[in-house]
Amino acid sequence: MSTRRDPPVGGVPGGTTDHEARPIDAVLFDFGGVLSSSPFETFARYEAANSLPSGFIRSVNATNDHDNAWARLERNELGFDAFCEAFESEARAAGGTVDARALFAALSMDLRPAMVEAARRCRAVYKTGLLTNNFVSPMADTALPGTRSLLGEVLAMFDVVVESSVVGVRKPDPRFYAMACERLGIEPHRAVFLDDLGVNLKPARAMGMVTIKVGDPDQAISELEGVVGLPLR
Repeated sequence: MSTRRDPPVGGVPGGTTDHEARPIDAVLFDFGGVLSSSPFETFARYEAANSLPSGFIRSVNATNDHDNAWARLERNELGFDAFCEAFESEARAAGGTVDARALFAALSMDLRPAMVEAARRCRAVYKTGLLTNNFVSPMADTALPGTRSLLGEVLAMFDVVVESSVVGVRKPDPRFYAMACERLGIEPHRAVFLDDLGVNLKPARAMGMVTIKVGDPDQAISELEGVVGLPLR
């Protein structure tokens, strides 16, 4: 038997929010950059250590962003060796040199306890979903976004987990969000979605979701409190 309370209408009594107060049935979270530190931090460290321009790796991944090596890896269309070859070729075409295996070995993402606690509290009242673009890597000791080894107990906090490497679709494809809503049994306009990338929030917002862009986690939690009408810390 569920112990969840009836969800309140969004908006903290006596508080303010930039988001329209509305009934909410589900809270959806991205992983990297939301529940954990961002992989972009690893990219920045690699660039600094290898004399690459700041933002170089992100720019490679933003070029032909639906069909480049990183996108195909996250849809599990490329094996790791094939990905490394393709990604390194893309980097060379962009004017730089990246050792893909060394980059992956350096990937390190730390959970953000305050955001994890916010997700835990949301689940006491709302349905919850984890929506992550992730990939399969043979590097057992590498902490990668969305993998079972990294999420551990965190995975169990969510009613639904949608992983790009499993479903073969990735954000910002609208089908990815539709899958999450279908599995949760909700309508998009009754969900709030948190992601650190505006490009991933845009289609969710177009579907009717309340969206929160996560830059400063504390600010994002405050915004989420305003939407769901719950104390989350």
